[in-house]
Amino acid sequence: MSNDLDFEGWVCPLPLRDTPTIVMGHGGGGAMSGELIEQLFLPAFGGAARAELGDSAVLEVPAGRLAFSTDSFVVKPMFFPGGCIGDLAVNGTVNDLAMSGATPLYLSTAFILAEGTPITDIGRVAMAIGKAAEVAGVQLVTGDTKVVDSGSGDGIFINTAGIGVIPDGVDISPARAQVGDAVLVSGDIGVHGIAVMSCREGLEFGTTVESDCAPLHGLVADMLATGVDVHVLRDPTRGGVSATLNEIAKASGVGVELVEKDLPIQAEVKDACGLLGLDPLQVANEGKLIAIVAAEDAEEVLAAMRQHPRGAGARRIGTCVAEHPQMVVARTGLGGTRVVDLPIGEQLPRIC
Repeated sequence: MSNDLDFEGWVCPLPLRDTPTIVMGHGGGGAMSGELIEQLFLPAFGGAARAELGDSAVLEVPAGRLAFSTDSFVVKPMFFPGGCIGDLAVNGTVNDLAMSGATPLYLSTAFILAEGTPITDIGRVAMAIGKAAEVAGVQLVTGDTKVVDSGSGDGIFINTAGIGVIPDGVDISPARAQVGDAVLVSGDIGVHGIAVMSCREGLEFGTTVESDCAPLHGLVADMLATGVDVHVLRDPTRGGVSATLNEIAKASGVGVELVEKDLPIQAEVKDACGLLGLDPLQVANEGKLIAIVAAEDAEEVLAAMRQHPRGAGARRIGTCVAEHPQMVVARTGLGGTRVVDLPIGEQLPRIC
C-alpha cells in the first residue's frame, strides 16, 4: 500500500474566518455566510437595506400596475471610470423599471463570488450598491450569496431584480411608435462603453471619458409630469442606440430615420470609436434614454428633459417614417443614407 497521498482538490472543512479573500466557506450557509452578510453587506448597504433576513421579503405596494424586471451584471473590470459593477447593478434595474414609466420601489441583490476575491473589493462594491440605492430611493429587501471555486467565476457577478409601480394612465411600449413621431435622446451616446474600454487591460488609449451610469426614473417622472403621451421609452444599453431603435422598429412596424449630424457624441468618444473601429451607435450607454413622442409634443418634452440633470443634453435625433418599415437608417452629412443594423454580436465584451 502506497503512503503517497494526493492532496490536489482537497478542501479544508474548517476554513479560517479572518481571511482577506473570499473562501468557499463564505457561501456554505453557515457562520461565515452569516458574518459576510451581517458584517459586510448590511453595513455597506446602509439605510437602503431592510434587514429582516427571512426567506422572502414582505412588501407594501401602493395602488397601480406592477413593473417587475431582472438583470445580471458581469462587467469587466469591476471598477471603471465613473462607477463600478455595484452602482451599475442598481441603476441598470432601476432604469429597466423606469422605461415602463414605473416608480422603482424594491430591489433584490444576488451575488456570485469567486473564491479568492479580495474582501475589500466586495466591500467597495457593496458600498456602491448602498449609495446608488439611496440616491435612487429604492430599498434592498432580499438577496443571496453564492461562492464558486477559483477559476469558475471572475471576481463578482451580481443579479438584481426590481419591483416598481406604474401610475394610472401611463402606457409606454415599444409597439406604440407611430409614423411621424419624433425620436429623442437624453444626452451624449456611447459614453459608458468607451469608459469601460478606456481602463481595460491592454486597450488603454488615454481618454478621460467617465461612465454615464445613473438612475433615470426622476427624469422619466419629469417627462410624464408634462402630461404628454409618451409612446416609447428605452435605455440603450447593450447594442447601444442601434439595437434599441431596431427593436422598436420591429415591435411597432415603423421605419426610423436618424440624422447623423444631430447625434450627440463627445469628441473623446468619437475619437476612441474611430481608433477602435466602433460605431458609436452600437456602443452601450447606462445613463441615457431614448424617447418617442408625437412630433407636436417633442419640444415640450425636450424642454422638461433639459430641466433635469440627466437630460440637460437632450435633443431630437430622428423621426419614425413609413418608408423601410422595421428598419433604421441614418441620413449622412453628404445627403445619402446608410442602414443602421443590429450589431451581429457583442461589440465590447462584458460592459454591463
